Amino acid sequence: MPDVKIPAGPVALEGALAVPEGASVLVLFVHGSGSSRHSPRNKLVAETLHRAGLATLLFDLLTREEEAVDVETAQYRFDISLLAERLVHATRWAMGEPSTAQSRIGYFGSSTGGGAALVAAAELARDVGAVVSRGGRPDLAGEALPRVQAPTLLIVGGNDDVVIKLNEQARDRMNCVVKLEIVPGASHLFEELGTLEQVARLTADWFNHNTAPRGRVL
Repeated sequence: MPDVKIPAGPVALEGALAVPEGASVLVLFVHGSGSSRHSPRNKLVAETLHRAGLATLLFDLLTREEEAVDVETAQYRFDISLLAERLVHATRWAMGEPSTAQSRIGYFGSSTGGGAALVAAAELARDVGAVVSRGGRPDLAGEALPRVQAPTLLIVGGNDDVVIKLNEQARDRMNCVVKLEIVPGASHLFEELGTLEQVARLTADWFNHNTAPRGRVL
């Protein structure tokens, strides 16, 4: 995947863009705290999406300097408004790139990134066509939840009891098409054999069948 630089206000974010031939949907990955575009879990999901004909943009929501601060202080990992703002910048950048300018847009959020993805989806309601949250914290989207219009899939591990409850509460506040999928035997990070592969298949199917076109009439 070729490396790209994404302007985001006063900073530039590092990313990797992959566009399989014929891809009509671009999925932006929104990772949680302590992760990056190099995350093996996100790479596994991205590879499955590529095989399903989907384009992907994996990028770092924080600069290297911010990441170093966050490791020591946890200053940024729950700053959902900042993470969502960075995602909005990345989305607008992708919509201006020749290879993805006509693509339908999807968000794949993990952990706190799930909350940021939903906040950005509410802000860019005409452009974001679908959202998937893996072990996410959609509850952190707060007042943005009722404004999300993109079809949303919430995937949670069956052993992740607290996060299941938080996802149920978030689902009940949403007005769009929303589905909660619980993967039996999986913990928060889906480290158990075969569980992350199941997440990847569910994600590919959701984006291929539920991503609405950009600029739709609301």
